[in-house]
Amino acid sequence: MIPEKMFQQILSLGEVWRVVRMDYQEKESKVLIRVAETPALWPQESCPHCAAKTVRGYDHAPERRWRHLNVCQLQSEIVCALPRGECQSCRKIYTVRAPWEGRSRGLTQEFEAFALTLMREMPVKKAGEILGETDQKLWRVLFAHVDAAWRDLSWENVIWVGADEMNRKKGHNYLTVFVDLQAKRVLLAVEGKDASVWERFAAELGNHNGHPRAITMVAIDMSPAYQKGVRENFGNAQIVFDKFHVVSQVVKAVDEVRRKEVRADAAAREQLERSSWLWRKNPETWTAGEENRWAQLKDKPLVTGLAYAMRLELQRAYAATTVAQARNRFESWGRWVQAEAKALTSGLLEPMRKAADMVERHLEGILAHWQQGLTTAFMEGLNSLFSATKRKARGYRSVEYQTAMLYFVAGKLEIPYYG
Repeated sequence: MIPEKMFQQILSLGEVWRVVRMDYQEKESKVLIRVAETPALWPQESCPHCAAKTVRGYDHAPERRWRHLNVCQLQSEIVCALPRGECQSCRKIYTVRAPWEGRSRGLTQEFEAFALTLMREMPVKKAGEILGETDQKLWRVLFAHVDAAWRDLSWENVIWVGADEMNRKKGHNYLTVFVDLQAKRVLLAVEGKDASVWERFAAELGNHNGHPRAITMVAIDMSPAYQKGVRENFGNAQIVFDKFHVVSQVVKAVDEVRRKEVRADAAAREQLERSSWLWRKNPETWTAGEENRWAQLKDKPLVTGLAYAMRLELQRAYAATTVAQARNRFESWGRWVQAEAKALTSGLLEPMRKAADMVERHLEGILAHWQQGLTTAFMEGLNSLFSATKRKARGYRSVEYQTAMLYFVAGKLEIPYYG
């Protein structure tokens, strides 16, 4: 089979287009695939202005090139002087669109699909090095597909929503990320973390066939601004304080107890030296070295050890199977923490007492998890997702880049998208 016929089939050009010649440019190490239309084009062509099938050939536009997938490890390009048609009904003249053209000028659909596959797995700059293209060009590809796919996305079945903040860069620069907890996908990312972000989310729901009144459950942290935003824009929604944020607050309290104890007691300072990660992790995730360290510390009269035991007991409360059982466990936990903090006159357990107060104030929102069976497991994985997104978008401080990467990686979009 001659090369022209082979590439005619590979490119799936059918009867309307044909490969007329293959050229190899030795100096540039490049393969040129020259394509032209056939007479079969015009009977099938509809005018893009009036949809009439009365188009005739007019002339040809200047020759253009499209980067295609490599051929035998050589860069390849499709070369074509696209025909221009004249509609006999509306008399308008237009350039026929190439069926192989991607969303970005100068790239084929197949090349874009391969580039997007690489960008999903690695930083955009690295993908550009592999493909021999600039990272800015690949970002244009990603933006084009993400914008189109996200714009046409339907949120009509969204009823359970979660929201969390993402640190965009050093300092107080945040994105609020809204997720569909049932479909486990990112819906929207907007700058800021105040109550106004909820107004923007409510507006976007309407743009995607959803409605604020359809939202029945919202999982958030204990931010007063978030609570205000939900109350003002999602009146039908029950607020749920998800497990990840509740436990993380208690983890911070344990760490604060450790720091207070190190400052207050010389003997404790020596025992707790280089043990900070031990108290931040669950026992099942300890390294061998951390397990050995725990064996050395578990019998010491450390207040930090008591605070750590309190934290683990709080986590066990989440194993409850009913609302009543969960309420009893959380209330019992709070009474225990308060009693121990009161009995310890040194005040070292004050951070844990404050954590217990926090749980008591937000108990109804914590218990809402059991009332509706809402799972917030997807929320717990958002931090690792945010970190991965930052790595892929590294080098770019603009919020648009991180937002596009979030939708691309976790929005469950149909990509590549040519709808």
